[in-house]
Amino acid sequence: MNDSPGWASPGSAPSDGKETAIPRPSEPQDGSGPTGQWSPEQPPPGQWSPPSNPGSGPGTRPPAPGWGGGPQRQGWAGPPPAAKPGVIPLRPLSLGEILDGSVSALRAHWRTALGFSLAVSVITQIAVILMQRYLLPEPTSVDPNATGAEALRQATDSARSTLISLAPATLVTMIATLFTASIITVVISRSVLGRPTTLSDAWAEARPRILPLLGLTVLVPLIMAAIMTVGIGPGLLLGSEAGAALAFLGFAAACVAMLWLNVSFALAAPALMLERQSIVAALRRSAKLVRGAWWRTFGVLALTWLLTFLLTFLVSIPFGIIAVIVDGTDVSEFLNGTAPSFGWSFLIVTGIGEVIVSTLIYPFVAGVMALLYVDQRIRREALDLDLARAAGLPGYGADTPRS
Repeated sequence: MNDSPGWASPGSAPSDGKETAIPRPSEPQDGSGPTGQWSPEQPPPGQWSPPSNPGSGPGTRPPAPGWGGGPQRQGWAGPPPAAKPGVIPLRPLSLGEILDGSVSALRAHWRTALGFSLAVSVITQIAVILMQRYLLPEPTSVDPNATGAEALRQATDSARSTLISLAPATLVTMIATLFTASIITVVISRSVLGRPTTLSDAWAEARPRILPLLGLTVLVPLIMAAIMTVGIGPGLLLGSEAGAALAFLGFAAACVAMLWLNVSFALAAPALMLERQSIVAALRRSAKLVRGAWWRTFGVLALTWLLTFLLTFLVSIPFGIIAVIVDGTDVSEFLNGTAPSFGWSFLIVTGIGEVIVSTLIYPFVAGVMALLYVDQRIRREALDLDLARAAGLPGYGADTPRS
């Protein structure tokens, strides 16, 4: 078993629709009996006791020890706890266990995970600050008293300027997220087995998958942009009131389709990293794992993004207020619609806040995605057995049947 055991996509897993992997009872050892029956080595009759208290009449067999019949316990004993060699128990995970597992993995490997995320966040924020200061155009001023066509023109110019300003920062952030996700996915795969990992080991395993992961990261937004273009394009071409209504309906339909696809493709990155899938195969693999569990996956992702939004809000607001005070920016500039001119102090202070947020959010989100992928494979393909064998747990030999 290698360092990433069980991650390869099973060629005949139950979720792949092939019946050859369905576990079947063992063959009779003496050659008698029909095929597919259980082993004839069964316990002698009369050894099993009911879960309730046994009667006290004559001839009543005492309960077998260890099956809940003793005076100290009533009823059948519960199932044994799931094995937990690493940050999660090897069984289907609850929402809390997925979130807690991500945090536990970051705490256990904070030098590798948070250290790498901090370095990436610092480099990213320096690049964003330099672009904001020297490359990006000044924000367009909007006259709050403008009306009619002039107000529409100013709003259009302001939106265009905002998009141009956000594009470089978005690209840099996307690349930073990509590198962080690649490392954290490897860290999570080791943490599930309780194995230590170093940054050099994680990078050596993640490096061959960087370019495919970059292609996946670019392809998914292109698919979303194509869907939005198809949705609003016909209405914009008409250009009348009916065209505006059609564009609105197309926009709504495109948003629904984009949401459905985003959730369906949420596990593509872990599949690409851990199963060594191609880009298209990773998208199909993700859709297959999410099928039948779309709403649950959506709920986990929605809560994750809500938590990241709250963290961003709680950190960014205080740093933004401090930046305004340190920079000496007049608050009235924000209120009268003129574009405030920020100095170096404002950019540096807000940049520090962004570094703190990014250092915590990047690995946390990547960890949740990886554990959600592990959870779906445990539910659909009994991956927990492969992981238990890889962790060297007793009682999980190669002949352990899949449930």
